[in-house]
Amino acid sequence: MPASNATTRFSDRVANYVRYRPGYPAGVLRTLQEECGLAGSHVIADIASGTGIWTRTLLENRNRVFGVEPNAEMREAGERLLQEFRTFTSIAGTAEATTLGDQSVDFVTAAQAAHWFDRERSRGEFVRILRAGGWLVLLWNERLTDSTDFLREYEQLLLTYGTDYKAVRHEHTTSAVNEFFDPVPFKELLFEMRQEFDYAGLEGRLLSSSYAPGPGHPQHAPMLTELHRMFDANSTEGRVAFDYKTRLYFGQFA
Repeated sequence: MPASNATTRFSDRVANYVRYRPGYPAGVLRTLQEECGLAGSHVIADIASGTGIWTRTLLENRNRVFGVEPNAEMREAGERLLQEFRTFTSIAGTAEATTLGDQSVDFVTAAQAAHWFDRERSRGEFVRILRAGGWLVLLWNERLTDSTDFLREYEQLLLTYGTDYKAVRHEHTTSAVNEFFDPVPFKELLFEMRQEFDYAGLEGRLLSSSYAPGPGHPQHAPMLTELHRMFDANSTEGRVAFDYKTRLYFGQFA
């Protein structure tokens, strides 16, 4: 994915992203506390922090967090939503050029984002800003695609109408996660999570995705017509569910 595209493709989706993207299971933070010794005193660089969904979890853990985000609209939303936290600093930067100082942080995290990074350049930047013994943490919410009839139909909707969905599906993005760590050993853990939506929420969740054609695109109206049909056919008491596996990867750099 060209860097210019990766850093701008969510600009017109911020409101839906804030309202409808999922958070992360509580077990993720507990795991980092238990396995990595994460404490409130640690300084964290949250890379591609976006609107601050994962960043908020770290701030509520009382960490000092530098939210590094290249997209101006996403960054401004994060600044607005996280303004109550005095330990939050917003940074206009990228995974490959964070602007942070050498050995300035104890953890580097990236949630739902590392698949957009240049792996070699970003890994070099993470090594530079991490203190000795610091941790790299990568996580994704991976939407299940075939556990229910509705999710199978939703996957087909994306394949049919998505602008570049085939190129950015997560089975392509997490398969090379070892390149961020190699030769450092790392662990992978899985967590289960679910979101439920009424129709408005389902539409907002779809339109928060960078590959969903927006208003004005010739595929936008046909896509929403099909989404309506799917919802009517699959909803129970006016709701449908997304099931996820949250994938957590973490490793300690010497």
